[in-house]
Amino acid sequence: MCGRFVLKAPFSELVRLYNITNNVNLEPRYNIPPTEDIAVVRPDPGGGSRRLDMLRWGLVPYWAKDIKIGFSLINAKAETVVEKSAFRDAFKERCCIIPADGFYEWKKLEAKTKQPYAIMMKDRGLFGFAGLWERWKDRSSGQTIQSCTIITTTPNEVCAPIHDRMPAILDPKDYARWLDEEPTEPPHLMMMLKPYPAAAMEAYPVSSRVGSVKNTDAALFEALESNAALI
Repeated sequence: MCGRFVLKAPFSELVRLYNITNNVNLEPRYNIPPTEDIAVVRPDPGGGSRRLDMLRWGLVPYWAKDIKIGFSLINAKAETVVEKSAFRDAFKERCCIIPADGFYEWKKLEAKTKQPYAIMMKDRGLFGFAGLWERWKDRSSGQTIQSCTIITTTPNEVCAPIHDRMPAILDPKDYARWLDEEPTEPPHLMMMLKPYPAAAMEAYPVSSRVGSVKNTDAALFEALESNAALI
């Protein structure tokens, strides 16, 4: 799964990589948890450009009775995204990209012990998770909530020793097709949801402080030891 991630790149870098045309005030975030609003790249409804919007992490299907369902839908499995009722409509019409500089995963060491790892690109570059988004209207308040989920896939050689899933990271050359800016059939979309090349990624152990959402400082993303071995 993917339950915590980092987005610290300056907004100018997001503009460069994703060709965003609107302006958003973003602060570096080193421990982003579910249910918070996160940055999401989508096509501009007016056409011809892309925009960055803040959506609630934890997808709430349009048919849901309660927003709490989003707690269990922070991730969507690539293998079932086409058939699962919570995601299949969004997969057809509402794909998005979720920018990140890295993400965290926990490796089980013993029955009650887990070691958190930070996972990122070797060049420390910005990248994008494959995501889906949805609209949901609260019947009691009339408020419309826009929410999203991160798609996961099988792990590559970097992630496999840590966890049995990893987020689906898109190749930049596939951004336009994923966002439906270029006509693409579902089978071709599915082909994008594969483990990212391990040769481009690395991981290192980080402080267990990342386990608390109260901790948000930059030190969370640093290696636990200066000489920590890379996986």
